[in-house]
Amino acid sequence: MYKKILLAYDGTREGRAALREGAMLARAFRAEIILLAIVNAYPTADAMGGLVMMPGDHDAILNEGLERARHLGLQVSGQVVQGEPVEAIKTWAARSGADLVVVGHRKRSLLERWWSGPGHTILSDHLNCSLLISLNEISDEAFAAAAGE
Repeated sequence: MYKKILLAYDGTREGRAALREGAMLARAFRAEIILLAIVNAYPTADAMGGLVMMPGDHDAILNEGLERARHLGLQVSGQVVQGEPVEAIKTWAARSGADLVVVGHRKRSLLERWWSGPGHTILSDHLNCSLLISLNEISDEAFAAAAGE
């Protein structure tokens, strides 16, 4: 059913849950995994009122995700992408030929939604493959049971 799974990973708790759920599916379907470490550059104001992009250790996010996936018994390749997550996922899903994208979800407050602005796009509107939105963490016991261990 699924031959190539794109796992979007940002190092958050929700990203880790999505990685684990994607790993379960990859093992069940013997699918190839591509880990996309997405680093969204958040602007902040400097002392002069200008916008400055906050630097981050982008490779650390990718390496953490790769290590977690390997610890779950997967062979995985990965790529760091900086930018707006929906656009990055859409581009890499098409480029890689993924037939499933797995992402985590974090509920946002009313204030966070208000600040995000009207330009927010919906990922599912931009994909030509299936999308799994991971909402629950999977315990070690459930993961082992699903893997037949």
